[in-house]
Amino acid sequence: MKLLSKFKIVFLIQLVTILIAMPLLAADGGLTAQMIDKIRISFEMDTHTRAMYNAITNNDIAGLALNRDIVRRHNELFSHKIKTKDITNQKLSGRCWIFAALNMIRPEVIEKYNLESFEFSQNYIAFWDKMEKANTFLERIIEFRDRDPFEREMVMVLRSPLPDGGYWENSVDLIKKYGVVPKEIMPETNSSGGTKLMNKVISQKLRADAVKLREMNKKNKTIKQMRAEKEKMMAEVYRMLVMNLGEPPSEFKWRYEDANSLVSEMKTYTPKSFLEDFVKTDVAEYVNIFNDTIRDYGQHCQIRMSRNVYDGQDIHYANVDIETLKNIAMKSILDEAPVMFAADVGYDMSRKTGIMENGLYDFDSVYQIDMEMSKAERALYRNSVRGHGMVFTGVDVQNGKPLKWLVENSWGDKKGSDGYWACYDEWFNIHVYNIIVKKKYVPEGILKIFEKPAKILEPWDPML
Repeated sequence: MKLLSKFKIVFLIQLVTILIAMPLLAADGGLTAQMIDKIRISFEMDTHTRAMYNAITNNDIAGLALNRDIVRRHNELFSHKIKTKDITNQKLSGRCWIFAALNMIRPEVIEKYNLESFEFSQNYIAFWDKMEKANTFLERIIEFRDRDPFEREMVMVLRSPLPDGGYWENSVDLIKKYGVVPKEIMPETNSSGGTKLMNKVISQKLRADAVKLREMNKKNKTIKQMRAEKEKMMAEVYRMLVMNLGEPPSEFKWRYEDANSLVSEMKTYTPKSFLEDFVKTDVAEYVNIFNDTIRDYGQHCQIRMSRNVYDGQDIHYANVDIETLKNIAMKSILDEAPVMFAADVGYDMSRKTGIMENGLYDFDSVYQIDMEMSKAERALYRNSVRGHGMVFTGVDVQNGKPLKWLVENSWGDKKGSDGYWACYDEWFNIHVYNIIVKKKYVPEGILKIFEKPAKILEPWDPML
């Protein structure tokens, strides 16, 4: 009994000790009252902090942080400009990649037919992109029919069934498969310029379809039966898209007036025959050149599950250093060929002045902190993403080196400098990730990179 009593006493002491210690252990890493007290004591409302406190609480911080020296020395002089017409406007949509791709090829049409102005229908390409994305989503649901909804790839698929975004390879798939049409044949609508609600409603419909397809799988229905049901679902998506964006033409009549006021003969086209007649360069003749700083240069990389078209191609690229990438871009522009590119426009870019320059907003001085990161660190730690597609249409070359680049954007002519931006070379180094350029401007050694087996990257890779 004495031994049992001693055991009980020891056990109780140990239990009490653990219970007392548990809150202390749980607090490890937490923001404790003691830590808050230390932070409060360390804070000093000195002269700089007081001035910034008064300024920031009463003003727009971007205006306060704007580097006046950069604005003062900025100019819009470019040693070489490609002739372009009219600034396009994607409005409240994420179709920048469609606008940029079509803006890159339209100068050829304008030059070939001596047109005063011309735009392809971005809405036409966007319509088929939505159809293809819906089909890809439903096919992924069939493909992953036995997977747990919490599995990482399933989470990615379910999170965004019908986004606006895309990449050059997606443009190639869509243009080659569906052709192109002039803007007036399928003009913009309210939903094409403001896609948020349309995307939300159709995404809900697609997720409901996903439930049905997975229920069919539970009932041991075959893939053939599931695809037959998918076809009915796609017919409903088509009807919803027509209500929002209009119906894409299978053929159309069109004529044009050139810069000399000469009117062409009215002709009947299909979207694919229009592409063949009006676009000189095959879109397959362009390649994707990257500056991916988190990987070795000279690699051929491919991002899995990055296609919008289910039977299309994933993003793939040749990885090179930034100077090589810039030399290729400059060679193309000097030969009158625009260059599509993707960059992170979330930093040091002014919609008011049309300036893209490193240090344009000096937040470090405002807050007296250091936020410096390398390009690789920005990408790897998800501080930077190639979130916007645009077109280079000019370059200012001084002593054989680019000083700045002329950017044609798709945000309308009320932003930037009448719709254009001046991208300074240091901003290019830090924030530009890739260019789309004709093969003829790319050195043979870099083209050979595409012949190497591709390193397969995951769909959650920073380069996506």
